[in-house]
Amino acid sequence: MARLGQWLEPHPHGLYVKPADAWIDPSTPQARALVTHGHADHARGGHETVWATPETLAIMECRYGPQAGKPVQYGESVKLGEVEVGFVPAGHVLGSAQIVLSHAGETVVVSGDYKRRPDPTCEPFQPVACDVFVTEATFGLPVFRHPDTGDEMDKLLERLHANPDRCVLVGAYALGKAQRVIAELRLRGHAAPIYIHGALQRLCDLYREHGVELGELRPATDTPKAEMAGHVVMCPPSALNDRWTRRLPDPISAMASGWMRVRQRARQKNVELPIILSDHADWDELTDTLIEVSPKEVWVTHGREDALVHWCMTRQIRAKALHLVGLDDEDD
Repeated sequence: MARLGQWLEPHPHGLYVKPADAWIDPSTPQARALVTHGHADHARGGHETVWATPETLAIMECRYGPQAGKPVQYGESVKLGEVEVGFVPAGHVLGSAQIVLSHAGETVVVSGDYKRRPDPTCEPFQPVACDVFVTEATFGLPVFRHPDTGDEMDKLLERLHANPDRCVLVGAYALGKAQRVIAELRLRGHAAPIYIHGALQRLCDLYREHGVELGELRPATDTPKAEMAGHVVMCPPSALNDRWTRRLPDPISAMASGWMRVRQRARQKNVELPIILSDHADWDELTDTLIEVSPKEVWVTHGREDALVHWCMTRQIRAKALHLVGLDDEDD
């Protein structure tokens, strides 16, 4: 009996689709790359040709300059060699996609990074039944169960309103997380200007160009300190403890990340207000997704692989870890 997905070759630097002669999220430059989303650990520069959603290609151009891109809209498919390749929403960040591969009577879905929570900045995850599901497992341990997003935003706003002479400085990944925090705050009725670090400006502009409402954003640089009192200020995580923060009015240090569930991580980053907000599926969402897409086999690309593989095996689902390198989850 032929092995499922034998036409895909896992390599440490990516997943090679042999009959399409293309790589999925390769960590080294390739002639033909299929890219799930714009985060730098999945979307590298230097490929000769890239197939991705228009939003992901725009993000790559913002970061790496002009791309030899072949845009594929959600729900569309293209034929590469002997493989039908489609892109469906992954719910991770703007433009993120699962890649659906159809060949030799089999359907393989490569999830990339994904989440199942609603997100006002991107299309929601779309489950696709398949023979092989290639999944991440960033939060693939039962201890990881993300709290309600609204509750986390309320926690931030309560601290802000209780300290009108200070600002709340939120460290958030520049692509996806920062824009999501801003949009989630708007959904909670926070209409005041939000001040942003210069490193966030280009990607916030890009999100707006693609129809994501972020409200009034103002540059934090060169703004008088007193003006930012009682306001939210956004910055990349690397700037939380930077000398740049001296220009802010007694900032309350916050960070938005799924890893804020781990108290030691919050302490290591000198975070006063941990905001548990992830763009990855938690344990229940990972396992619920596997039940929903009902694959015959599961491949785990990165994260806490062993626990998810064990969960699959106890349910008579064949599973294995791929141990792909270069996929980073530090600030998610």
